[in-house]
Amino acid sequence: MGRKSRTGLVATAVAALAFLFIFIAFVSPYWLETDGKLKDPKFLNIGLWQVCFQGFVDPHHWYETEFYGCWWVFEEEYYIIHDILLPGFFVATQFFFTLCFTLLLIASFLVALYLCCSREHERFVLLLLVIGSDLTIAAVSGTIAVIIFGACGDGRDWMPNWEHNNISWSYGLAVFGVLFLYISGILYLVEGRVHHKKRQRAQETTHSAYHMEQRKAHTTI
Repeated sequence: MGRKSRTGLVATAVAALAFLFIFIAFVSPYWLETDGKLKDPKFLNIGLWQVCFQGFVDPHHWYETEFYGCWWVFEEEYYIIHDILLPGFFVATQFFFTLCFTLLLIASFLVALYLCCSREHERFVLLLLVIGSDLTIAAVSGTIAVIIFGACGDGRDWMPNWEHNNISWSYGLAVFGVLFLYISGILYLVEGRVHHKKRQRAQETTHSAYHMEQRKAHTTI
């Protein structure tokens, strides 16, 4: 393992922080949460994969079933309220943030390779560029997710008592995680370009030295 530059180490640290924030946002159920000011809220909180109700009833009144507790959003019992629980914007948020998280998992493996890889390896520059591109694409995907949810998540046509529902801390972690992804991705791309330039200069120096030796050899002959 070769010694890494300061830029590379900072990019790795920021990527680790982004992974922590995005992982917590991905699994935690607090993207939207009631503000606690309502005496008997039917809705408590929701994340990408879990929702908590307290006596929620189908607003269409097609069924007289009440929902209590925290369950997976795809729970079989929720099929009667899927049109309410899983509107298009929320499914899109799930898709793009899952894509972001998946790309981040791939980047984590590549970052581990970067930490173990020597700077002299022939594919070191390629590895840096792939990591930077992967993180940047993940950031773009995450950006789409947080913009969609931020625009529609606390709307009046989704969860009950919309005026008492607020975007919560899981969403905040998602936003900061996406921001850190941009920073880390750009730093890796910059690092890859720097090493590419260094190798180009080294090759030019080697070629120049070789031609000089060839000229000296011809002159001697």
